[in-house]
Amino acid sequence: MDAKRALKDIAAGRQAPVYLCFGPEKYKMREFIDVLTDSLMAPEDREFAVSKFDLSEMPLAAVLDDAETLPFMVPRKLVIAKNALFFTGAKESTKLEHDLDRLSSYLKAPAEHTVIVFTVDADKLDERKKIVKALKEMEATVPFLSLSPEETAGWVARQAAQLGFSFTGNAADNLILYTGGNLQALSAELEKISLFVGHGGEATPDTIDQLVARSTEQNVFMLIEDIVNVRLDRAFVILEELLKQREEPIKIASLIARQFRIMLQVKELAKQGYSQQQMASQIGLHPFAVKVAEGQARKYDMQRLSRIMGQLADLDLQMKSGKIDKVLGLELFLLGLAA
Repeated sequence: MDAKRALKDIAAGRQAPVYLCFGPEKYKMREFIDVLTDSLMAPEDREFAVSKFDLSEMPLAAVLDDAETLPFMVPRKLVIAKNALFFTGAKESTKLEHDLDRLSSYLKAPAEHTVIVFTVDADKLDERKKIVKALKEMEATVPFLSLSPEETAGWVARQAAQLGFSFTGNAADNLILYTGGNLQALSAELEKISLFVGHGGEATPDTIDQLVARSTEQNVFMLIEDIVNVRLDRAFVILEELLKQREEPIKIASLIARQFRIMLQVKELAKQGYSQQQMASQIGLHPFAVKVAEGQARKYDMQRLSRIMGQLADLDLQMKSGKIDKVLGLELFLLGLAA
């Protein structure tokens, strides 16, 4: 079932005996578990009523033993088990044995005093497995998918309103871009912005540039965005910042190549009729990053993108062989892109 329906059932006091939470959106997953926890017990009871297990270190049997044990001093308890990779097709790195037959038996008659939450950091489950099929039949699987660009923008606007401030210009878009659309990072940055602008204040694009730290990857992302929009002065400011931070020019060129490779993939998938959400799943990116890459890719045809990839391969070889000064090579490449 989807998270909205699961939350509605929880609010109505209809907690399921078992939940299997999966997907890339960990922030929403944590929110879901917090709501579930609040629905089951008072804050002061959590010490006695919440157990946590890491299934990369503990066998499934330990989780089930705990679930079947009567709660101490509280009517109900919550058992949270993370890294439940056995629900996916991923190969486990540990030699732990997980008794899935026992879990199957438990699902047929779960303990009334316990709610188990399994979590796994995976975009999808292995639906060929009997145990996954059993959980799906119970409507116990809850996916937490990345928000679409529109959903992310709406979420940011709502959070800002709750914190008592608003955005001007393209400040909100820049914030999403700088954080890669990661809700955990967005939440932290929104709190910081709120303290800076104050209640009733406005966050401008300059506010975002001043307050929000960008990773090397995000800086390269912005550099490409400036190049494709022929904002050479801004692109070279970003390049200078990266070099001041002692980022290796070969690494910068590699990240630029990665972004153009994404543009090629997005352009090809768009031609095949893929939606942004489908592209994100296929490429393994946040939908907002796909949206931006799709916009960037529109500035080039497939032939030009292929030529650029060839130029980047040549630049990489020249840099590594010492045939060209690394910084000069990067600068000439960027100038050539904007020509």
